[in-house]
Amino acid sequence: MNNIDQRNPEFFDNQTVGSNSFLQYIKSLSPETVTQLSKPGSPEVLEAIERTITSMLGGLPSENFNVMITTNRESLGRLLASAMFNGYLLRNVEQRMAFENSLQSDEADFRDNE
Repeated sequence: MNNIDQRNPEFFDNQTVGSNSFLQYIKSLSPETVTQLSKPGSPEVLEAIERTITSMLGGLPSENFNVMITTNRESLGRLLASAMFNGYLLRNVEQRMAFENSLQSDEADFRDNE
């Protein structure tokens, strides 16, 4: 984000921020809701998110290299949107898997009771 001279004034205009319904929605969320939405429900989802972000940023391990990523506001926004979308998809997959496991468990219980 070293491209300070290339800032687009529309990003800093209060009216633009005020008309952005997504930003307003995020600002309206309680801290508890944000915390709950930010935590993956399983270690597998956390690992998948970590791998996805690592592949987006590059795979050099930071303990062996002095990794520094420089980007502009637009590219950072795209990266954030992509990470959010991937997290949303992974959360839906996690919920669906839990739902299917629950149904299979209920079916097994039903067969055992017959």
